[in-house]
Amino acid sequence: MSQTLAYDPSTDAHDHGATGGGPDLLDLLESEAILVIREVVAELERPVILFSGGKDSVVLLHLTAKALWPGRVTVPVLHVDTGHNFPEVLAFRDATVARFGLTLHVARVQDYLDDGRLRERTDGTRNPLQTVPLLDAITEHRFDGVFGGGRRDEDKARAKERIVSLRDAFGQWDPKNQRPELWRAVNTRHRPGEHVRVFPLSNWTELDVWRYIEREGIELPDLYYAHEREVFERDGMLLSPGPWSRPRAGEEVRVEQVRYRTVGDMSCTGAVRSTARTVGEVVTEVAASTVTERGATRADDRISEAAMEDRKKEGYF
Repeated sequence: MSQTLAYDPSTDAHDHGATGGGPDLLDLLESEAILVIREVVAELERPVILFSGGKDSVVLLHLTAKALWPGRVTVPVLHVDTGHNFPEVLAFRDATVARFGLTLHVARVQDYLDDGRLRERTDGTRNPLQTVPLLDAITEHRFDGVFGGGRRDEDKARAKERIVSLRDAFGQWDPKNQRPELWRAVNTRHRPGEHVRVFPLSNWTELDVWRYIEREGIELPDLYYAHEREVFERDGMLLSPGPWSRPRAGEEVRVEQVRYRTVGDMSCTGAVRSTARTVGEVVTEVAASTVTERGATRADDRISEAAMEDRKKEGYF
């Protein structure tokens, strides 16, 4: 589905001069993201990129490679591993890190469960447990800026957040205390102990991301494309059976053709029925969708109306 993630200008498929047209929406979104990345990397001492191997973090890494060209990506990457991740995504993460020659930091939720700093939730999902390991990793490595692939179209809470978002000394976010974004100015100022979260994809939509993946020839884990998989249905979601998501009485396991719109914790991330096996087919499918990927496939966001906002206030992504 792609040649490489590493950016090489000689392989650019889009040439404004050749087509005779001006920049399109993807060009403008790309330019904005690259500007943000360059400004933040230049201004901060110890930035880090949240990288899980999911599509948004992959696009973010691709944009970072473009932003820092002709130099290599020297910004380290951080993954908060729930221990419930899809094996295919972890393999893709490690292959990408090796290809780029990146420094990977992994904060493991399992370590916190083993020594009693965290406890398993009764619902079995570990996504909400990522906050403490994330904040501890930021403190341990003294990261002053954390790049994330969050987009405003994903959730109401993310729609409230600025491209550069201040976190206090406890890693917490105050949605009522947002800095203005005037003239696309990037404000990374913070006091000792504080840090900023940076979301260069804020103004992108899921469709924009997929159109960009198609244009740039970006490789993704195969889970994003239609494949046959054992699933069972729960609360309108198709979950994959495994050690952390076992079917209950009356929940029939069957083989269906599905794909994943987002790849998070296996215990709470559902698949969608799909025949889209290529990037172009996914673009067409996403264009016709009326439900956001998180709304359609993430059980942890259904805990309450303000589930995401509550977690973000505590320091979540």
